[in-house]
Amino acid sequence: MSDWLISLEGTEAGHDLALVLALAAAFLHAIFGALQKGRHDPWLTRGAVDISYAVMAAPFAFFVVPFPEPHMWGIFAIAWVIHTVYKILQAQAYTKGAYTVVYPVVRGTGPLFAVIGAYLIFDEMFTPVQWLGVAVLLAGIFGLAVYNLIFLVAARDTLHLALGLAVITGLLVALYTTYDAYGIRATANPFTFLAWFFFFDGLVIPVIAYLRWRGMDTPPAPGPLMVRGMIGGVIAFASFGSIMLATRLDKVGEAAVLRETSTVFAALIGWLVLKETVGPRRIALMALIALGAVIVEMGG
Repeated sequence: MSDWLISLEGTEAGHDLALVLALAAAFLHAIFGALQKGRHDPWLTRGAVDISYAVMAAPFAFFVVPFPEPHMWGIFAIAWVIHTVYKILQAQAYTKGAYTVVYPVVRGTGPLFAVIGAYLIFDEMFTPVQWLGVAVLLAGIFGLAVYNLIFLVAARDTLHLALGLAVITGLLVALYTTYDAYGIRATANPFTFLAWFFFFDGLVIPVIAYLRWRGMDTPPAPGPLMVRGMIGGVIAFASFGSIMLATRLDKVGEAAVLRETSTVFAALIGWLVLKETVGPRRIALMALIALGAVIVEMGG
């Protein structure tokens, strides 16, 4: 399968597949975000997810995919640091603020800087029409965050802290998107990068989560938490794997922007699953996000 994917790099078929992968990643990432914000403490959920995908990745890393080239170990080390900081910041943001406020800010900050990073590192250029699409998409995303900020009732005492954490987390999203795209292009087999990345990436947060769980007065039962973690691990594999393969097949900047349609899916999940209020203004803002993504794709 890896040979087939590599053969599509830079082709029209590769572009089409990258589009599908980026949109799939958007949908799955919204589910993943809601899963982390849902029933359990975000730290515990993230720890259960990480240990699940580390265990699932281990046999692929050690026995299935080709062993990483020597230069990849340094790349994995830097990626591990970036993702660890990102996950700590995101868990803090979800602890302090409502999902429908935090998530749009995180996802809105990310694509703008990812596009800039793609230009600086990969020499990718957006057309004026595509920049218009980015502007429309960001207007929808940040408009959604501002609307939630104005009308939100819950967790207002920690809202400004949550927003600050969300902006910083968004910058880390841009950093890991760009750096991981570099990493997956630096190895001959993209599945080597994915398998070893998930193995290394899942080794830290579970320790923090366990210490947090042990210190709780009434810790949740580990069984249901681990079931949620296993589900999240599979979703993380599919979501992150999809966006990383998209960045290998086609432009990093376009994939990063298209993934941010996850904000639309996130708002729908917040409304339908988490029972958070959605009105006509928010629906209009979500339509702006989708329109911006269409303009980016059509303007390329």
